[in-house]
Amino acid sequence: MMKSIKVIGIGGIGTNLLFLLCRHLNSQGESRLFLVDGDEFESRNAIRQDFLKIGNKAKVKAEELANKFEDVSFRAIPDFVTEENIDSIVEEGDIVFMAVDNHATRKLISDHCQKLSNITLISGGNELTDGNVQTYIRCDGEDMTLPLTSFHPEIKNPADKSPGEMSCEERAKQPGSRQILVANAGAAWLMYVAFWLYEEGEVDRIGEFYFDIMEETKVQNRQRKGKVHG
Repeated sequence: MMKSIKVIGIGGIGTNLLFLLCRHLNSQGESRLFLVDGDEFESRNAIRQDFLKIGNKAKVKAEELANKFEDVSFRAIPDFVTEENIDSIVEEGDIVFMAVDNHATRKLISDHCQKLSNITLISGGNELTDGNVQTYIRCDGEDMTLPLTSFHPEIKNPADKSPGEMSCEERAKQPGSRQILVANAGAAWLMYVAFWLYEEGEVDRIGEFYFDIMEETKVQNRQRKGKVHG
């Protein structure tokens, strides 16, 4: 059965993740990979975002990857995820990688996944030097791990807006947070680790991973349903 995988957010984390993910998928047989992002690549971000040309991130990256990975079928969805389109983007049985930079979208997608019977959601984010990766898995209508909102009130009650809720003028005025390549790459690498563990059937070892490149790297699993692991 052909895998259906969605990568939502093709920025600093997303582009680093795709490098790992496409190599993995290309060696595993045919897969469908959907790239989802309504944003445009800006040359000022080239130090940490890998694009060959200016344009919509999903379209440019899908075209670029299709020329390199023959056993992966690529489709670009040049839109932000909203309440209006989420049903057609995040679907039953999908494996979803979420690499967005706002809590409103994280909550929207996490809440939607709770309504599905079978879904795997791997979400990664970072600040300047630290970050985390959460994995939410539902199987046959049961939570195998806990939703993203369980331990994060900032996601459960987001104070920000998703890009899909903003006008073009509002998005242009957003003060982008300072980002560095090494933290983006760290979050992407841990997202791939979570995916690899899932593929290997090691669900008990998947939860919430933390890292801080300025301190001792820590991996903490506290997402197992009803349990807290340290």
